[in-house]
Amino acid sequence: MRSSVTITPLSNNSIPSIQPALRQRTTTMADSFSLPLRPLTEKPDRPDTLPIEIAQINARWGSFRDVNEETLLAKIEEDKNRDPWEEEDVDDKPAEDVDSTERLETLYKRRAEILQFAMQAHMEALFALDFVSLLLSKHTPRQAETSMSTFLKQVAPLGSLNAEIVEPPPKSEAAVQDVKTVSRGWRAQNFNAAANKLLNSATRLEEEVASETKYWDEVLAVKEKGWKVCRLPRERTALGVQYGFLEATPIFRDRGLAALRRADNGSLILDKGLAPQKTRTVRVRVKHRGQLTGCSKMPDPISDAASVERRILQARDTVYEEELFHELMREARIMGSQGVTTRQNLVRVPISEEQEILLDLVDADRETPDEDKIESTEHDVLANGLSHSIRILLAYAHRQNLRRRTQPPPPLSQKRRHTPEYQLLRPVMAYLQHSSHVRWLELFMNDIYRVLRAAGVERDFHALPFASVSLPKVQAVPKVESLVQQFLMPFESTFSGHLITPQSSFRVKIRTNPVSPPFGTHYDISIDLPHHPEVQPPGRIGLQNEAAAALMHFVKLDIVSAIALQGSKTAKNTKKEGAEGDKQLTWEAAYPHHGELLALSNTGRSKKLKISLSREELKVETFPLRGLEGFGRSGATKAPSLQSQTWTSDQTPSKPGLMEFVAEVSRDQS
Repeated sequence: MRSSVTITPLSNNSIPSIQPALRQRTTTMADSFSLPLRPLTEKPDRPDTLPIEIAQINARWGSFRDVNEETLLAKIEEDKNRDPWEEEDVDDKPAEDVDSTERLETLYKRRAEILQFAMQAHMEALFALDFVSLLLSKHTPRQAETSMSTFLKQVAPLGSLNAEIVEPPPKSEAAVQDVKTVSRGWRAQNFNAAANKLLNSATRLEEEVASETKYWDEVLAVKEKGWKVCRLPRERTALGVQYGFLEATPIFRDRGLAALRRADNGSLILDKGLAPQKTRTVRVRVKHRGQLTGCSKMPDPISDAASVERRILQARDTVYEEELFHELMREARIMGSQGVTTRQNLVRVPISEEQEILLDLVDADRETPDEDKIESTEHDVLANGLSHSIRILLAYAHRQNLRRRTQPPPPLSQKRRHTPEYQLLRPVMAYLQHSSHVRWLELFMNDIYRVLRAAGVERDFHALPFASVSLPKVQAVPKVESLVQQFLMPFESTFSGHLITPQSSFRVKIRTNPVSPPFGTHYDISIDLPHHPEVQPPGRIGLQNEAAAALMHFVKLDIVSAIALQGSKTAKNTKKEGAEGDKQLTWEAAYPHHGELLALSNTGRSKKLKISLSREELKVETFPLRGLEGFGRSGATKAPSLQSQTWTSDQTPSKPGLMEFVAEVSRDQS
């Protein structure tokens, strides 16, 4: 509805003519009005801003829509062909060519024009202010009086001017109905639009509620499984699940946190960030005599449709495997003196001359190249056992970290404390080496005793392998940790047995230190030889060949003592028999450490008995002697042997035995 305002004076006689007064006031204010004409202090060479340049272009060329390539080319051609001295304006002449008097007159004239325009604008503003103030004085006299001029207050009383609203002419019924119809249509259209928006919002809200409900149900399911759900440190509005190990190395501990994102349909998505999406594991292989004869079991790769819990387990296992291989590489670098070598993604651990262990980090679903094909499954059990062992040792290292963290910290010092490498490879390598040495010694002693058994000497030995591995009696720590602690202690096995002569025995202790020096396996041999009490074995033997040579020497020395003892008993018995006893020779140990015995006869037919012992056979030979030849330097026998007998380890006990053969060659056949 439009309305008009009519302004009417309240009384014709109450308002005198104010035009001469206003004109007088304007003249008075014009005399005191001053406008500075000094130039701006800005630098003339400063470039104009982009808005100013755009305004200048618009003022000169018009809108950018009217500017095209043809217009610009035409303008460029016109500027090239135009005479630069043509239509030169007088204003463009240098300032020296203009007369100073003319310049001064032009300046005063321009100044007068500026003053005239400024005074006119000021006067019009004052007229408008007085008019509005006088109009408002009818309703708010006090506020309007503050903005009125003094002359207006004197010539015109307050409230002498008023304004009224004049009703417009009435509209026809058809026009009113049209307006109502249009208004009703607009309202109906707006209501429909609002209803559609509300329905769409309700549908979207329902989907959002269903999606959020599904998301939080899966989050609660993950939490009920025992996983720790928390906020992400750098993203406080998102949730995450802690699947890593808090006692792991910091670089792997920080990677054990994944975000729980929500998909469009509300499903839970495990966002592991930079962590590998595939399943990775440490593979253990056994190489025997240049061929791969065993491999540890590989985990099954997960499918794309696996559950969130399965993916969390896969992420946890992958982080654990990566930390395991990282610690294996750290420990392998300090074991170079023990023959351990490392490559980019491979650790080689030598166990014996014929066997070594290979450890590498691989993807569970990758194809095995041809050069890594497993040729047999002979040592799969060993590979799986080693695989479980190194993982148990890493879990034990985590427990030790937790135990150290819960204890009071050591005093502060400027020296940085070194973080020791975990004991993963050293106990495993020590166990395998110790087991290899134990098997070797057992096979060696079995071969020696089979040779003696074939020669008619029935003896046996006893073995106590890994005698030091036992559960501790103190229950200060859990049994699982105590068992692992025993695995980290030195391994010790004991072999004991009797020799040929009575009260002769031996004892061998095999000791392997996995952590503390001296590293490697050492043999401590102790013997009890009543006939040679001065003979003592070396204190510590580190080589298998030396241990085998020492044991074989003691057995041969005891055989010599047994033959000499048997000869003395035979001589005592034959003296009682008379003349027949004079023909029996008596053996005496001449060079026992060389396995040589001598038998002297009154008839001059003396003999020498030589014993040779090895893992494969026992050989006894007799040689003739004349005079004191046998008491010379022990060396190679020049004369051919009279009789010889050999017993091997692969033959059954046969006749004659060792003592029967010695008794047979002891008869003097003069």
